Amino acid sequence: MKLARVALIWSALAAGVVVPIIAAATSPLLAWRDPVYIAAGFAGIVALGLLLVQPLLMSGYLPELSTHRGRYIHRWIGTLLVVAVVTHVGALWSTSPPDVIDALIFASPTPFSDWGVIAMWAIFATALLAAFRRQLRLRPQRWRIVHTVLAVVIVVGSVVHAILIEGTMETMSKVALCALVIAATLKVIADLRVRAKRSTSR
Repeated sequence: MKLARVALIWSALAAGVVVPIIAAATSPLLAWRDPVYIAAGFAGIVALGLLLVQPLLMSGYLPELSTHRGRYIHRWIGTLLVVAVVTHVGALWSTSPPDVIDALIFASPTPFSDWGVIAMWAIFATALLAAFRRQLRLRPQRWRIVHTVLAVVIVVGSVVHAILIEGTMETMSKVALCALVIAATLKVIADLRVRAKRSTSR
């Protein structure tokens, strides 16, 4: 029974990440786009999928994976997330530098660009803070607060960015993935608040 539950949880997580990628790969719109633009799009889809994995790893929700091991993998997934975002933006830059510049300075006529850029800078800020956490002497409690705030910005920005784009992602799988990302993030934040209240009441 326990093995079946473990398999179900991991299968559901894999489906949540992989199904949107497969659905996007079957999009008829791919026939009209060059390889670099396609790579940019799929890097963005992968980044969105990684946002589902991150909170689950950090909080030890995944079975047969210790909290310590989960947080170790969380850091590596964070690095992959930065790589995916850089690939996404870099590939878009190679196809149309003016559009990327407009997005970066918040002058783009497409609203989804602003949300994507906000999420991007929040991801970079999180990565930098994590890399220089010791040098900055961030205490665990302060780090959790800053990390949580940035995580909320990342999730909100990424989800709105993805929802507003009418591209290769299939609508239902995209909405489902975004909903899972939001649900996982809210669950982790709620649990952190409960733990914080318990620690202060002792």
